Amino acid sequence: MHDHDSSQFFGPAHHLNHEGPEAMQAFVSRHRAFFILVVVMVAQLLLLSVQITRNQNVRLIQVWAVRVFDPFERSVHWTVDKTTGTWRNFSGLWGAQKQNQELRSELAAARAQILQLSQQASEADRLRALLNFKTRSPFQTVAAEVIASSPGERSNAIFIGKGSDAGFSTDLAVITPAGVVGKIIAVFPHSAQVLLITDPSSGVGCILEKTRVEGVMKGTGQSLGQLHYIMNDQPVSVGDVVLTSGLDQIYPKDLPVGTVARAGPGNIYKDILVAPAAALDRLETVLVILKTAAQELVPVKNGSSGH
Repeated sequence: MHDHDSSQFFGPAHHLNHEGPEAMQAFVSRHRAFFILVVVMVAQLLLLSVQITRNQNVRLIQVWAVRVFDPFERSVHWTVDKTTGTWRNFSGLWGAQKQNQELRSELAAARAQILQLSQQASEADRLRALLNFKTRSPFQTVAAEVIASSPGERSNAIFIGKGSDAGFSTDLAVITPAGVVGKIIAVFPHSAQVLLITDPSSGVGCILEKTRVEGVMKGTGQSLGQLHYIMNDQPVSVGDVVLTSGLDQIYPKDLPVGTVARAGPGNIYKDILVAPAAALDRLETVLVILKTAAQELVPVKNGSSGH
């Protein structure tokens, strides 16, 4: 029963599978003459296209082949050109970016070298000016490097890198080619502490260059000094040069101290502020004025003549 039903179920499908090719064969058999005619005509057309030539002895089949394949060839050629151009542009951009990075690195190195050379030139100029001043100075001086400054917002003292090993003692004047810096207040074997003229505890005997009126400049704890004991009736103008008077027995006479930054009347004495001539906030190398034998007071010990 099962086999009979299966044969009934699969029978029509098996018949359909053979029906397609048989129908095609029957169609070809019925129109065999037409197909043969078409094949013959195509063959003759190809033979004619091979034999027939056009202008410049170009065969017709070549013309047809060019017309058939020309769009495809143009498309391929356009694609290749675009791909090649894109790759060239990408390669060019990559090379330009790499070259740009190299140029930036070279520019940064050149700037650093220029800055270093500029600093070296400034250092050479500063040392040359210091040497010229030392050579022309009538005083015996010793150059010393500034190694530190006192801590605090209002630093009014510095440390220099020479001390008793260089013959330094307290109350020696410290200057630069621009002007007075301060005096030594403490000496150590290989260093010394210098009190700047802007410190409130400092004092410099001064004289106005124009009028030769004497006074004393004391520090204010800031960047300026205050010139005391100049009477109100004395003419003082902004920009007047202030020099050392030499009366304090520390600073030699006629060294630049600064210039008048402000001048006004007070109760008895004028209120005068002085801007230091030396750049006290940018000190690197200073000169310490040594006392000569005539300036030093050498005590004679009892019994020194006898051994």
